Amino acid sequence: MSYKIVADSCCEFPTEYYQNPCYERVPLGLEVGGELIMDDEGFDQAYFLKKVAATPECPKSFCPSPEKFMEAYRTEAENVFVFTLSSKLSGSCNSAELGKKLYHEKYGNKNIFVCDSESASCGETQLAFLAARWSEEGLAFDEICRKLSDFRDHMNTYFVLDNLETLRKNGRLSRVKALVASTLSIKPVMGATKGEIIQLGQAIGIKKALARMAETVAREAVNPEEKTLMITHCNCPERAESVKRMILEKIPCKNALIMDTRGVSSMYANDGGVIVTL
Repeated sequence: MSYKIVADSCCEFPTEYYQNPCYERVPLGLEVGGELIMDDEGFDQAYFLKKVAATPECPKSFCPSPEKFMEAYRTEAENVFVFTLSSKLSGSCNSAELGKKLYHEKYGNKNIFVCDSESASCGETQLAFLAARWSEEGLAFDEICRKLSDFRDHMNTYFVLDNLETLRKNGRLSRVKALVASTLSIKPVMGATKGEIIQLGQAIGIKKALARMAETVAREAVNPEEKTLMITHCNCPERAESVKRMILEKIPCKNALIMDTRGVSSMYANDGGVIVTL
């Protein structure tokens, strides 16, 4: 059956996917220094990071309207799979669900599955690519939905950031009880449980923190040879490649994919951040 993948713009895709009609990102809005920047195909990461660095106020994001999601669901494809960043971090999932309701009221029945990724960035990408693969293999809509929910419930997300201030100031670290000061060069290794951010460990300096994260990924991996290791980075491709090497030295993975962050992920990861899902 034909399919379409819809994701909010916290989801990253490889560059060639942005022109593929089977994939559509619904953009969030970003506000920094009084300027509204849309996280769409025109997003300029270098300009955005420079603007954030020069602005004392914390940047903010705004989820897409239900109407934007509804319009993305208008397609000849029989099945629509929708992926959003964690509902614990954004109202995007709720907006996507409301868009589904509006679609049914206005246009009638369609198979639309809205999936709260309980993650972000490449966590959404993991689920989106699985939905596409299983659709191309001919699995039934209901079975794909079940398998996506099961994969989501067992997927692990990890990240190390040079700068946690955006997450802190936007109230996204409620589950983290005692964050060490960045002035001490102690970098936390972070993860997520049911979509909420938690601290998994820490290390002195970014290199040791990335190594600690790679060790944690390898230790917690289940059947990695069947999965794709996905890594997103904010303006630090060398760090991402280093993390990839460290992980693959410890465990085999079916594939490995590295992507640069777009707008929302860049806002939260900040310059130098690295995110991993498996």
